Amino acid sequence: MSRSLLVSSRCCRVGLALTIALAAFAWLSIGTASAATELGTYLSKVQPGDFFKGADRFGPPHGDPPVVPVYRGDQLQGFVYLNSDFANSVGYSGKPIHILVGIDPKGIITGLKLVDHKEPIVLIGIPEARIVGALNSLIGKDIKPVAQGAERPPQVDIVSGATVTVLVMSDSIVRSAVKLIRTGRVGGGDASAAKSALPPVIKTLDLSHSEVRDWQSLIGDGSVRRLHLTINDVNDAFAKSGNAVAAQNAEPGSPDDTFIDLYVALASAPTIGRSLLGDDGYQRLKERLKPGQQAIVIAANGIYSFKGSAYVRGGIFDRIEVLQEGSSTRFRDRNHTRLGALAAAGSPDFQEIGLFVTPPEFTLDPTQPWQLQLLVQRSVGARDKAFLTFDLDYVLPDQYVRREQQAVTVLATAPAPAAQAQGGAPVEQQAASTAENEEPLWMRIWRSQPVSIGITALMLAALTVIFFFQNVLVRRPVFYTWVRRGFLAFVLVWLGWYANAQLSVVNVVTFSNALVTGFKWEFFLAAPLIFILWSATAAALLFWGRGPFCGWLCPFGALQELTNTIAKWLKVPQITVPWGLHERLWPVKYIIFLGLFGLSLYSVDLAERMAEVEPFKTAIILKFARSWPFVAYAVGLLVIGLFIERFFCRYLCPLGAALAIPGRIRTFEWLRRWQECGSPCQRCAKECPVQSIHPEGHINVNECIYCMHCQELYYDDQRCPHMIQVRLKREKFAAMSSPSMRTGGKGAGTVFTHAGKPVVTGAGTNPSPSP
Repeated sequence: MSRSLLVSSRCCRVGLALTIALAAFAWLSIGTASAATELGTYLSKVQPGDFFKGADRFGPPHGDPPVVPVYRGDQLQGFVYLNSDFANSVGYSGKPIHILVGIDPKGIITGLKLVDHKEPIVLIGIPEARIVGALNSLIGKDIKPVAQGAERPPQVDIVSGATVTVLVMSDSIVRSAVKLIRTGRVGGGDASAAKSALPPVIKTLDLSHSEVRDWQSLIGDGSVRRLHLTINDVNDAFAKSGNAVAAQNAEPGSPDDTFIDLYVALASAPTIGRSLLGDDGYQRLKERLKPGQQAIVIAANGIYSFKGSAYVRGGIFDRIEVLQEGSSTRFRDRNHTRLGALAAAGSPDFQEIGLFVTPPEFTLDPTQPWQLQLLVQRSVGARDKAFLTFDLDYVLPDQYVRREQQAVTVLATAPAPAAQAQGGAPVEQQAASTAENEEPLWMRIWRSQPVSIGITALMLAALTVIFFFQNVLVRRPVFYTWVRRGFLAFVLVWLGWYANAQLSVVNVVTFSNALVTGFKWEFFLAAPLIFILWSATAAALLFWGRGPFCGWLCPFGALQELTNTIAKWLKVPQITVPWGLHERLWPVKYIIFLGLFGLSLYSVDLAERMAEVEPFKTAIILKFARSWPFVAYAVGLLVIGLFIERFFCRYLCPLGAALAIPGRIRTFEWLRRWQECGSPCQRCAKECPVQSIHPEGHINVNECIYCMHCQELYYDDQRCPHMIQVRLKREKFAAMSSPSMRTGGKGAGTVFTHAGKPVVTGAGTNPSPSP
């Protein structure tokens, strides 16, 4: 081959590598790549009459975020917008829920359409009609008083089994409507005007007021607020709710017995925090809090737990909610710290105490009144439940508030002519300015997860060290084995079960749709851990192919390998698939991937449903808390994996197939082979856990998970035939160079060992094992 052709070939290969690498890098966090600002895309699926009776057309979108006017003839009926454009709508799945909301010029919700979501409970399980039916109770609600702070947000009926999903949906609808009204674009802008008319006085939390007080004094001045409910109080409330079935299932016990005795306090106020947490506890809290975050202590006794069962199952506290001026939030496990006792002198013993930090996306003004809402549930059937809410109002005592006079700067610039003619334009200008200065959502999300991001970065750095220094590690097989097992256990428990950072083939098929409908980086960045993992996977494809992810970073792959390791320890017999059958089975996963990819070109939703061939959602994301067919499927694959190591990875995983295709362009070859490998030696091929080594000796990188077992054998001078010969030559040379050989006479011999057996050598003789 000529030099020019060689250079051309290398350039083509490098160009192809860069192209595929960029495409792989673009897969990052695709699970969040929904068309949040593509309002027009979703409008094509609905009709104007779905939101306003008699409406016949949509107008052009305007504003940022966009809203679309709806007309009947030439008469404006109201507006339609996308909830996720205005409010956080991430649900149980960790992905946004998209709902089109109709709202009239007065601020009344007129219609709702659930247009896109990835909620597993709704996709497969509870009928979507039940969820939509619960949300429809918001239709007809006037949100303007909520935006003004005059009323609490309306609540919807909870759907049993989908509590978190329904709460997230309803909250995002109400909060998005509140935000839209406060911009002055609907509802007359009264809320914005009222805010601008307030006297220029700034109220802030007085951080200089710090002392330690006892329990009774904190209760006495309202620093700690109390909600006490007896069994009779709860029974009466259900009786008055109009739900006859719930009223009949009265709470057992004496009417005067305590149902719940709940206490709430703002721990970010220095005096309250020091008194309840102690000096050390308050100092740790101060170091943890970010600007704008507040901390709340909640403690309770009684037969009813404010934490609720969903805290254990899904990491969310669905029985308590913080509300302020129409906005609300619920806490997740990452916002919670369990406390054993309160430090204040005279404080009673509590059955449960929690310290909660408000999430970054929710701003709680400590100087303004807020409420803690307690959700009380009662079973009314085998699976159905009834719900009531009880409010505990909290107002920070005046001694903890600092008031300062704000200087007012009057601009001499006259308003624009359009503003003078129309009036109210200054409100729109103010809203636009606020929107421009608002930090993007993905930045706030990244700022809210520094610990998780840091742990993930350290984990990837450790894996990089393992790969770059693999030749040093594999020379110590026992040490390396425990390093690998420890890493896989960490990936399974922390990355998978805790952080839910499991990549999926859904990411790949959704990416193809994103290229057609519009590619926006900000939505890919909204899931930091998924983004980081896809970045690392894309980079690793150039160096090692699919191995780093499939063999090291996949939580379900780690679960398979660890359970198989336990099976081997328990002497479970291992099945070796005949090479001819194995060679015909591994293409199955490519067929599955191509089928899903082709199906996604027709319907992404259908492809995502069919992607349940991956047990990742069941085994990792939902931790087997799912209907029995899905659990049986996932457990069945794991049981097969006890006998055939990584059965799913080898033959069924579409994500592994998707990564293997671009993995072919890897630039480096890190796995070493001897000339004897494959002919005549077959040891590595027979011991490969996933049978990725062909009988002729070469490694199929499409199937290799980079466990490095073959590299352990490569350097082992007790098991590798090539290394055994090297060791024998070394020992013979050492024996021939010994003083006894130099001083001994004819016939002198030296004894050394081969595989534990004595070998005798003599002058002019070849080494031979002793009989």
